[in-house]
Amino acid sequence: MIKNVTVYCSSSQAIPDKYFAATRALASIFIEHNIGVVFGGGAVGLMGCMADEMIAGGGYVKGIMPHFMREVEWAHPKVQHFEFVEDMAQRKHRFLQGVDALITLPGGTGSYEELFEAISLKRLGKFFKPIIILNTDGFYDPIREQLRRCIEEKFMHPEHEHMWAFVDHPHEVIPAIRAARQWGADAIKIATLRQSK
Repeated sequence: MIKNVTVYCSSSQAIPDKYFAATRALASIFIEHNIGVVFGGGAVGLMGCMADEMIAGGGYVKGIMPHFMREVEWAHPKVQHFEFVEDMAQRKHRFLQGVDALITLPGGTGSYEELFEAISLKRLGKFFKPIIILNTDGFYDPIREQLRRCIEEKFMHPEHEHMWAFVDHPHEVIPAIRAARQWGADAIKIATLRQSK
């Protein structure tokens, strides 16, 4: 059962509407399936859009934000469940606690950092949950290609491709979570490729 998911997404208000449309669609799906959302806590951009839709539909949403970002990202005033932490490192750590999956929506460097840290921890067997990348209008095609190249040129093990899933549409997110391969602490055994003799 999928109870709660962490959603990484942008705080920019200036991005194309197609990304807001996909965010609203995903929030509606979460509400329909009674899935709660943990997010960065912002009131603007895709973060604000996700929270607005969840709240309007009666869904559960929790924000996690460092104290110093309250003024930068404008902590969403209607989010009832909020956790303010000391710094960005603690925020990223809390994002991974008690959730059943991570979903990354289009975003900037903050979203990339959160995504790649989760992938790195999963590679080391320190995080086990599905990682789903919502590739709206091909936004993440360059990252998908780079990850593929990492595997092809043996910077990563072929099994590492099972750590994440790219989907093109919001309705594919939940099926991708359910279809994700089991992952465990033994992943550390293939974290580094060694030269064959």
